[in-house]
Amino acid sequence: MATQKKNHRRYVVAAVVAAVLVAAGGVTAWQVSGRGGGSRPLSTEEASRLALSRFTLYGASPVEVALTADEGGGTVVEVHGVIDYRTRHAAGSYRVRGPRGVLDEGLVVWDTGGLGLAKAPAGAAGQPWEQAEHVPRTGWSSRSYGSDPLDAGLDLAIQLGADRPDNPLLLAQAGPRWLGRDRIDGREHDRISGPRPRDAATTATGDGTSPLTYWIDSEGGLRRVTMRMAGLGTPATLDFEGRQDGAKLPEAPWATAG
Repeated sequence: MATQKKNHRRYVVAAVVAAVLVAAGGVTAWQVSGRGGGSRPLSTEEASRLALSRFTLYGASPVEVALTADEGGGTVVEVHGVIDYRTRHAAGSYRVRGPRGVLDEGLVVWDTGGLGLAKAPAGAAGQPWEQAEHVPRTGWSSRSYGSDPLDAGLDLAIQLGADRPDNPLLLAQAGPRWLGRDRIDGREHDRISGPRPRDAATTATGDGTSPLTYWIDSEGGLRRVTMRMAGLGTPATLDFEGRQDGAKLPEAPWATAG
């Protein structure tokens, strides 16, 4: 039974992450969806900005990102790092907080294949991605992505940037919905639910809505993404905090983390 639950969670995670890969060649994986309440279909202009958002993120890299993942039981993992979408490499720091305080902390690197964790080297100064340069390859504990919210969040984060815009007409047909407008750091953002998987009842949230919600500004800039998995509410939030000029990601870890 435990194995079945783990495999089901891994399937859900894969479906959630796949929901960001909206391109002309993949639209057949989606269906037009409806949702009641205050939501509505996207306007042409809103669909254009949503279609542009992943390309805008790619062009802004290296991008500073903050990830908060709720692991359940009062345990929360926080990651602060930088992603270079041109190389699909990312590096930063992580901290695990529990009901009684900090449980663990260190450095993390990740790419499209998985992640690596290491303790920060003694005496190393600078940003986490600069500290990671001083960790030898043998100092990294690496693994492929698993099924927990942290892994799903890191996997989603590395895939969000795209080297070309999505097709706005096809994207609009795939079911995204305008949900409202929020002010973040003094700037207005449209809150938009993403396209949903064809089998939304089992692969998304169980309530017929997309597992992903995007916050996009008037220029197509992606500021925030939240991701839900069945039974866990909103376990992961990604905040994109702008270009990190001069950030240079380490070279050594990728032999073990990829």
